[in-house]
Amino acid sequence: MRGGAQYGFIISLDTQSSGSTPDPDRPALRERIYRVAEDAFLKAGIGGARLAQEDRGDGILAVVEPRRPEALVGEWTEYLHQNLRQVNRELSRPLRLRAGLGVGPFTPDDDGFSGAAVDLACRIGNCEEAKAVLAGLSDAPLLVAVTDRLHHDVVRHGGRWIEPAHYRRYRLRLKEGEQQAWFTVPGRGAPPPEPGAGESAQPAGRDARAARDAGSGFHFGNVTVSDSAQAFQGSFGDITIEHRRGGSGSGEKR
Repeated sequence: MRGGAQYGFIISLDTQSSGSTPDPDRPALRERIYRVAEDAFLKAGIGGARLAQEDRGDGILAVVEPRRPEALVGEWTEYLHQNLRQVNRELSRPLRLRAGLGVGPFTPDDDGFSGAAVDLACRIGNCEEAKAVLAGLSDAPLLVAVTDRLHHDVVRHGGRWIEPAHYRRYRLRLKEGEQQAWFTVPGRGAPPPEPGAGESAQPAGRDARAARDAGSGFHFGNVTVSDSAQAFQGSFGDITIEHRRGGSGSGEKR
């Protein structure tokens, strides 16, 4: 395949801790990767939208037509997450994947395809920061990393199964220098802040308040519980409750 530069959505899919998989188990590992990914493409309605795809041994590198971006960022990743949950019910050693998503030009040739946008999608999905976040969430089967550009153009606007508040910005140390990317863990929301991070550790938009609440306790709906239940307030139906340490609880009908 030859041709000039084209434009598309880039997906880099890698297996977490694949190096510890014994050789006899690798064919079954690869079969599962393709099964969960291909089914997600079909369910998201983009099974025939791929412009190119390469096998990566313990993963897949693909380019999808630049249409329906929400189907890739929202639907495909959620179907992939649910497929992983399903297949892992049968396994003593769960299949865990990292997906790097980007957008930009790529150039196909007889041996595959290349481009800076391709490299970046691969880097953010396979970086040490992404590996460390997923390693720290042992019950999560999937981490999704998107480029800063894809976050700006697609994620921050929301859409079907796209929750901007569930993404957290990370500064990555890559071969090309420091880059920014956004991580999310489907089923878990925004991952923990990177160590020593400042403002960049905050989730986007409306999750800022939830992040502050989480620092001191729990927040659900209009109810905040903080400081080990030493203080809490909120509304339950038509009941308003406010209690603070050293004071008395009260219930008032509205």
